[in-house]
Amino acid sequence: MYKTTGLTHLINSTKYSLQGLKSAFKNETAFRHECFLACILIPLAFFLGETKIEIILMISSVLLVMALELLNSAVEAVVDRIGTERHELSGRAKDQGSASVFIALCIVAVVWGESYFSNIRNIF
Repeated sequence: MYKTTGLTHLINSTKYSLQGLKSAFKNETAFRHECFLACILIPLAFFLGETKIEIILMISSVLLVMALELLNSAVEAVVDRIGTERHELSGRAKDQGSASVFIALCIVAVVWGESYFSNIRNIF
C-alpha cells in the first residue's frame, strides 16, 4: 500500500474523520447527547458572549468535550477489542478516559458559568 500525499491525503483524512464522527454518533449515546447540547450551546454562545474571545472560549469548551468523548470512545473500543475479561489496566484506561471527559465538562461549567454570572452582574 502506498502513502498518499497532498490533496488525496486531505480528502482521505476527511473521509476517515467523517466516518469516525458517524460511527460515534451511531454507537455512543454520550456523544449523541453532547452533539445535542452542542447544537444548543454553540448558537447560544453568540447571544450570551459579550466579546469575540468569550464566544470563542464558550464554543471551544463545548468542542473540547466532544473531542475528548471521541478519544474516550476510541480507548474503550480498543480495550474491548483486546478482551472482555476484567483487567486492572483495562479498567484504569477506561476510567482515565472518562475522567478526561469529566474535566472537559468542568471546563464548560467554569467558562459558561463565568459568562453567565458576568452577564448577570452587568444587568444589575
